[in-house]
Amino acid sequence: MLEASKRVVVFTGAGISTESGIPDFRSPGTGTWEKMKPIYFDDFLRSPEARREAWRRRFESDPTMRAAEPNRGHRAVARLVREGKVHAVITQNIDGLHQASGIPDAQVIELHGNTTYATCLSCGTRHEIADIHAAFAQTDAVPDCRACGGLLKTATISFGQAMPEEPMLRARAAVLAADLCLVLGSSLVVYPAAGFPQMAKHNGAGLAIVNRQETPLDGIADLVIQDGIGDVLGGAVGVN
Repeated sequence: MLEASKRVVVFTGAGISTESGIPDFRSPGTGTWEKMKPIYFDDFLRSPEARREAWRRRFESDPTMRAAEPNRGHRAVARLVREGKVHAVITQNIDGLHQASGIPDAQVIELHGNTTYATCLSCGTRHEIADIHAAFAQTDAVPDCRACGGLLKTATISFGQAMPEEPMLRARAAVLAADLCLVLGSSLVVYPAAGFPQMAKHNGAGLAIVNRQETPLDGIADLVIQDGIGDVLGGAVGVN
């Protein structure tokens, strides 16, 4: 299917990053959200305690995030991008590992944002996590934005927060231009993001899914492989 396609869009979920040691949020029995309640966006805005807890969780995960490196699956996708086979990577992940694998920012569409840095909710100024962590360690409070005094939040989309308009528009354009949608490690249950592979299929593109568990779109897919992404895609494109 890859050989026969000229304009592939890749859609990735947590399953590609678990192979780099990053925990999945949603997996039954092991998902982070089964162990701790998600913090909703409105609560983050309203409550200093909720903001403190959100940042405490972020800093607690920092060693795992910093230790994670692109795996065989990420490297295989990066090769397909370099070769011009894949024109866009749409991801539900927030870890920045696609960029770390060498894919240009312009070809990665992050639907749920990025946790490797923070932004001001008022003016949009970028802030580095290390600087925020240093201040938090001293005062147990997150500093305000140095530019305008607004609230700082990781550059991710929280429960109850509106999806970012620009990435959604870019993702739609990418899937409508694709002749093959390759889904890697997504449960395809979180909407509106999970609607993009379905949109690609309905627009005439092929649909291939590589995921360890069943997904709601298996019945309309042209190919379903329930196995590890690194082994399947790395083997297909010759990446060790």
